[in-house]
Amino acid sequence: MESYPAPARARVAAMIAAAAQSPDRAVAFQGAPGCNSHIAVDEAFPGSFPLPCYSFEEALEAVADGRAGCAMIPIENSLHGRVADIHFLLPESGLVIIGEHFLPIRYCLLGLDRETAIVEAMSHPQALGQCRHWLRERRIRPVAHADTAGAAAAVAEAGQPHVGAIAPRLAAELYGLEVRGEQLEDSADNTTRFVVLARAGAPASGPGPFMTTFIFEVKNVPAALYKALGGFATNGVNMTKLESYQRGATFAATEFFCDVVGHPDDPTLARSLEELRFHSKSVRVLGTYPQARVRPE
Repeated sequence: MESYPAPARARVAAMIAAAAQSPDRAVAFQGAPGCNSHIAVDEAFPGSFPLPCYSFEEALEAVADGRAGCAMIPIENSLHGRVADIHFLLPESGLVIIGEHFLPIRYCLLGLDRETAIVEAMSHPQALGQCRHWLRERRIRPVAHADTAGAAAAVAEAGQPHVGAIAPRLAAELYGLEVRGEQLEDSADNTTRFVVLARAGAPASGPGPFMTTFIFEVKNVPAALYKALGGFATNGVNMTKLESYQRGATFAATEFFCDVVGHPDDPTLARSLEELRFHSKSVRVLGTYPQARVRPE
């Protein structure tokens, strides 16, 4: 908690204390009160106890050790791509994905007063990237910070009128800042997708439709990826996300993070995963969960 700017600490302490009274209803998120993840928790879990955590790792640990029933982590943004290194964090956490949530992202420029020209804007690198055209047109220098609402609290603490923060409007209300600009995002459809993480429980069931997320490592042979993914094409499984990444420093084989439409109990997806396992060094399903937004076929 001491890593948060002073104006946020009392709120963080109060929220931690409230969550401790009912851990099963606590939802961990990364950032200071007033950030987009906080807003997503309130929207997806009304009546829950949002539990602020300074880092993504801390949010996952809060679930693993029972201080929270689940966590909401941003995974990708429509303007700026990947948000959290979930493909590294999730396998190590022992948690599973049980849901998803889509949040429209709206940013404001916040400052100490309405008159002083703002020449620097602090925020999370994702937010700065989502507002880069707006900042460039006004010649405002972007300054990276751990999170959006934390940047707003830092502006309130520093007391420098020429330094502003890019954050949701809620952060202005919480930290006593003035709204100096609105709709900073470079596209009106700016949206972040969150995943809900929990300790392993009963398999997802119900009418669906479902998403399934998994990671796999291909063999270090020619056409490895082509062979590994062939089953999804022949079985007509809709793959909505495929990202590659390297683990370790050998660069010998590539691992992939993947989202597909369907449930592993569906015959078509079951056959696809069976073929994937045959052509891969390893496959690990990270979760099957109801779609929050139906994907087009």
